[in-house]
Amino acid sequence: MTQAVRVRFAPSPTGPLHIGGLRTALYNYLFAKKHNGDFILRIEDTDQNRFVSGAEDYVVNALKWCNIPFDEGPGTEDKKGPYKQSERKELYKKAVQTLIQKGRAYYAFDSSESLEKHRVYHEEKGKTFIYNWHNRLKLENSLSLSKEEVQKRIDNGDRYVIRFLMVENGGVENFINSTDLIRGTIRVDLNLLDDKILFKSDGMPTYHLANVVDDHAMEISHVIRGEEWLPSLALHHQLYIAFEWKTPQFAHLPLLLKPTGKGKLSKRDGDKLGFPVFPLDWRDPETGKVSPGYKEAGYVPEAVVNFLALLGWNPGTEQEILTLSELIGLFSIEQVHKSGARFDPEKNKWFNQQHLQHIEESVLEQQLIKDAKAFDIVVSPEKAQKVVRLVKERASLLTELWGLSSYFFMDPEGYDAKAVRKQWKEGTPEVLTKFLAFLKSASLSEPSNFQAEFKTWIADESISFGQIMAPLRLCLVGKLSGADLFEIICFLGHKTVTSRIQKALQNI
Repeated sequence: MTQAVRVRFAPSPTGPLHIGGLRTALYNYLFAKKHNGDFILRIEDTDQNRFVSGAEDYVVNALKWCNIPFDEGPGTEDKKGPYKQSERKELYKKAVQTLIQKGRAYYAFDSSESLEKHRVYHEEKGKTFIYNWHNRLKLENSLSLSKEEVQKRIDNGDRYVIRFLMVENGGVENFINSTDLIRGTIRVDLNLLDDKILFKSDGMPTYHLANVVDDHAMEISHVIRGEEWLPSLALHHQLYIAFEWKTPQFAHLPLLLKPTGKGKLSKRDGDKLGFPVFPLDWRDPETGKVSPGYKEAGYVPEAVVNFLALLGWNPGTEQEILTLSELIGLFSIEQVHKSGARFDPEKNKWFNQQHLQHIEESVLEQQLIKDAKAFDIVVSPEKAQKVVRLVKERASLLTELWGLSSYFFMDPEGYDAKAVRKQWKEGTPEVLTKFLAFLKSASLSEPSNFQAEFKTWIADESISFGQIMAPLRLCLVGKLSGADLFEIICFLGHKTVTSRIQKALQNI
């Protein structure tokens, strides 16, 4: 690849970054780093009516949490910025005037009421209204009006838009072949396309003009975006031709599908089935309602990046657990699938469980210490380290750590009724009383040594494991789950173990 690789992620600040948008950013980042290129963040805020406060910061924070930083973007304006389209208006005005001078764009003064009448008229005849070569001379624009009339309307401050002249004279064969790195050659009949609006009446460019102008100015080599923009490919290709600019290479990513595999994944699916569709918690600035994010739900960024990368792409191997550096080394845009990828919340949780086993234990320890504080319990780093090593294999989410380990720091609030009925026999209190007598002289410095002493004791007392182990676990944990029982006993110490057993004997 001889041309320097420069890609961009260009979200609109109209709300929180959807997990599908995050995957688009990730694929751009992986592609750039695979080819020693640059990853650029550009905020496409041309639609001021849909602007949502806080959305831009949310995008930056989400990328930062996922450890996929941008090389250029807001805050690096000295390179090819500014990186907000609302701050690049003059660039778009010059560009659209260039197209007008070249005869590839024109002023259109049609009111929304007039256009609506045309749509209704066409629908009544079973047709679709398309503003293009076959009817533009019947409408109010600078192609049908005299130069004097056009200038008069502009001077009078009449509202207008500027449209792209897609095809000057239709009716003859006019196909364009565009190449997509994922989908191959895409052939489109330009006669069927409308004259898209490039400049709106509010003085802001549309996405179509702004993104082409910016991609050229920022020297973008590859445009990697969602497949929802595939219908715009022919228009964007024509814009490059009209400007006489070099066209970047395009790649349109497959959709993320609902867990059922049918239809595009939406926030509603997450709300209904109980899984996040955003990387971070999002608080709606108008309603105050919070939509959950993967970070706050207990996922680690390494896992989110891993499962997102494999939604629509695979490295061609059986390996599923991959680090970011491994993903960069293996990534290939040509191996991205054409068809949509089904979103599997349970598989995503499995990815998180796998990554929890390999990340720095300090991350888990800090989470445990933080969760304990919510119960006014102070856990030392040394104790947190010991407990994390005992329970982390059972955790799928960071948020599960406290539930898996709270019995190390708090007495059970109750006892599992089903387990009590099954395991608490007539002779259980006597066995536990004998255990308390044995415990007084037992050494709890090392779990393995205590286990050896314990085995000798039950042999001498003719007590079976079944008689003592389950009731003992019920006393200490409150249920028949948890870490190794000998580890629990040695961690708790003589005083706490004795207290919990006596409490259970009184309450069960």
